[in-house]
Amino acid sequence: MSNVLATAPAPPEEAARHFAARLAFETDVSDVHTDLEAGVPGLVVVDSRSTESWEQGHLPGAVHLPTALIAERAPLLVPRDAAVVTYCWGPGCNGATRAALAFARLGYRVKEMIGGYEYWTREGFAVETATGRVSTPPDPLTAPVGAGAVCGC
Repeated sequence: MSNVLATAPAPPEEAARHFAARLAFETDVSDVHTDLEAGVPGLVVVDSRSTESWEQGHLPGAVHLPTALIAERAPLLVPRDAAVVTYCWGPGCNGATRAALAFARLGYRVKEMIGGYEYWTREGFAVETATGRVSTPPDPLTAPVGAGAVCGC
């Protein structure tokens, strides 16, 4: 007996709806990095972590807005017509999900950046710290390594 097939795969039409819906709610660190580097207009990336976490390092260009303050401060910091991307620590944390929910309840279009700060750094993308921009080499378990290497997904 197959563990994978113990529950039958969904019909293709149902699977297509499911995966399309996930892409409407989620994005990944590579796509966020690409859009930030390209200066895509109307995109606002929000770090929903604490001040101490923000100071430890954050995505360049991100707005710092801890989840508990979103309802109060979002209208002052984030344009209503922005496409908001929230992030927190990483896949073991649902802070970005809570932040995305808070933005959605305020009427913003929002996506959660899966992988969070952890996968941003593991893919070797630069972060802002008190001492400036820093980056680490990509982790070969999370990103292709080498000159010109691309994921292709």
